[in-house]
Amino acid sequence: MADKIATRQAYGEILPVLGKEYENLVVMDADLSGSTKTSEFRKVFPERFFNMGIAEQNMYAHAAGLALSGKIVCASTFAMFASGRAFEIIRNSIGYTKANVKICATHAGITVGADGASHQTFEDIALMRTIPGMTVICPSDAVSAKKLLRQAVEMDGPCYVRLGRAPVPVYYKEEDEIILGKGGLQRDGKDITIIATGIMVPDAVAAAEALAAEGIDARVIDIHTIKPIDEEIIIKAAEETGAIVTAEEHSIIGGLGDAVAQVVVKNCPVKMAMVGQKDCFGESGQPDELRAKYGMTAADIVAAAKSLL
Repeated sequence: MADKIATRQAYGEILPVLGKEYENLVVMDADLSGSTKTSEFRKVFPERFFNMGIAEQNMYAHAAGLALSGKIVCASTFAMFASGRAFEIIRNSIGYTKANVKICATHAGITVGADGASHQTFEDIALMRTIPGMTVICPSDAVSAKKLLRQAVEMDGPCYVRLGRAPVPVYYKEEDEIILGKGGLQRDGKDITIIATGIMVPDAVAAAEALAAEGIDARVIDIHTIKPIDEEIIIKAAEETGAIVTAEEHSIIGGLGDAVAQVVVKNCPVKMAMVGQKDCFGESGQPDELRAKYGMTAADIVAAAKSLL
């Protein structure tokens, strides 16, 4: 995991590749193409790129229209503006009509860093998973981002893809199988399960290694598709290990933790702990310092696991 690449960079790299394969792929941006990396698509396919200006609601309404006319649309802005400012349009124009729009939102979570509390989005997964029919994806690194983005474009229907600003470790290998809608077993274990999403996956593995040094055998699962969630792998983990810790760079309210808890409480109730942003806003700072302050590190996962055992 020596290399670090932001998942937004991976998005920029895969877009022109997909553009060559899908002639009906259109990319839209809300005047942030340098930051969201959609500028890479614009360089190759300027006739299929639309800068809609600082008008996110307008952009997603137009995206719905293009999709309902037969286009595949990737429409991007920061996660705060996509999930927050444009929520009503995404719900009614994209979700309700089942429009083939991929809402590829960058700069999510605490790792936006210096942009501060106004831009650190902890609510986006919660908001998007409430929209009927909306697929919700949260890749952990550049490799998984590219593989999942390809599958998002290949599927028909609305999809929310959560991407980050800060470079993160390249965790997966190119040959690894990553399937939309299926959780990935990263490490087997019998004493407790750690279920992580996004950039918390490498931390979950690091936490499992730290726990192993103390004689605790932890299973680690990557739930990159939060909706539809892989119930089978979660139920199996609950039955076999008896306790679950969830880890996410998102609010523990409405995110991965809640999604997993809904599966567990219906099928195999076990003790759970949730690592993520608590019921508070963030602040300006360096990404790693903020993750440490707000309790989203491998050490926090270890502490949560021990609290259950």
